[in-house]
Amino acid sequence: MSIRVMLVDDHKILRDALRSVLERESDITFVGEASNGMEALKSIRQTRPDVVVMDIGMPEMGGIQTTLAMQTAAPEVKILALSTFFDRRIVLQMLGAGASGYIVKSAGSEELVRGIRSVFSGRSYLCPEVSRIVVDSACGARFPEKMNGDRLGRRENEVLKLLAEGLTSPEIGARLHIATSTVEVHRRNIMRKLDLHSVAELTKYAIRQGLTEVDPSLN
Repeated sequence: MSIRVMLVDDHKILRDALRSVLERESDITFVGEASNGMEALKSIRQTRPDVVVMDIGMPEMGGIQTTLAMQTAAPEVKILALSTFFDRRIVLQMLGAGASGYIVKSAGSEELVRGIRSVFSGRSYLCPEVSRIVVDSACGARFPEKMNGDRLGRRENEVLKLLAEGLTSPEIGARLHIATSTVEVHRRNIMRKLDLHSVAELTKYAIRQGLTEVDPSLN
């Protein structure tokens, strides 16, 4: 039985390279691609993939949010995360959202193919770097305290996303229909809660949370 695979990544060069890899496998059929989560959710019913290879840092809707939405829209589809990120928080969030596997982009093409076959068969698949993170977490290894991002309110998350996308306080106020002074209050509260001190740091945090597109200079 052929495994129907869809690729979701905002870099076309990478999608083309992965497609070339997958099309060499006799038991894998490439059925579609998308450059962001919104596109993926719109096309999943037409492409009917068995496995979706999912990037995490994408515009419009990141991989974590897309995985959550896909679990509702098409719960039968297996999600295999493929990302440059492999810090503990992001890995655990992605797996918690419903991904069956996680591979870093620095891994070889053979590992990607193994991961696809594993999650299709109903098994989990973690590359060695990610396996260590998950095992350490399960064993109660000590890590830096969890960031306070979970305490951000809905409006604060909206302001954070727009700040990370480069909008000014007046532009954010116009977008959200709130006063510029209110935006400034939200910005100060966000920085205090996250213990971050510049827009660059906020942008990095937003990228790691999948709230906005990855800027290559921040990797």
